Amino acid sequence: MNARTEVLSRIRRALADVPEGERPEDVPVPRAYARGGTAAAGSPQVVELLTTRLADYGASVHLVSEGAAPTVIAQTLSARGAACAVVPQGFPPAWLAALDPHRVLDDRPRVPVRELDRVDSVVTTAAVAIAETGTLVLDGGPGQGRRALTLVPDHHVCVLRAEQVVARVPEALARLDPVRPLTFVSGPSATSDIELDRVEGVHGPRTLHVLIVV
Repeated sequence: MNARTEVLSRIRRALADVPEGERPEDVPVPRAYARGGTAAAGSPQVVELLTTRLADYGASVHLVSEGAAPTVIAQTLSARGAACAVVPQGFPPAWLAALDPHRVLDDRPRVPVRELDRVDSVVTTAAVAIAETGTLVLDGGPGQGRRALTLVPDHHVCVLRAEQVVARVPEALARLDPVRPLTFVSGPSATSDIELDRVEGVHGPRTLHVLIVV
């Protein structure tokens, strides 16, 4: 039996209890696993856990107030030495107030990938963040842009509000639209070969800064 036959056989066995005349998607699926976290979304506990997880992965995380967010974003880019940062449509304009507009690149019309490769940084929002796994989820919504924007530049600054941080994966999935282009980011891009030599920046930015507005 080859792999294809085995997979199809397992699917048939799993659907064997579907009553005749009903579609598989109409049959209720038991979901006994935990759907929520022990702490509420945006609570100090989940924000602290997200911060810890991201730091473990090599990301830099800072908690900032609404009023301080523009200055911290500008300082983060300045410390990086970023001469130009691309910002997707829908990013809160107030958070860009401290940036030199001549150093902000708009993605309208779309910046070619070859030119994106020469951009120093990208600044985005996120759809949701998962504390338990230390994961940011982007869905291409306002302030997040297309996937290439966060995969090509070598430095990613992601700004999100504390209320966007949930404890567990099921909570995050309940907030997301599965038909949107979802990108899950758990720290800076890194991989390793068979000898466990770590290589950064292969699949995305080598440096990730996360600013959580509390």
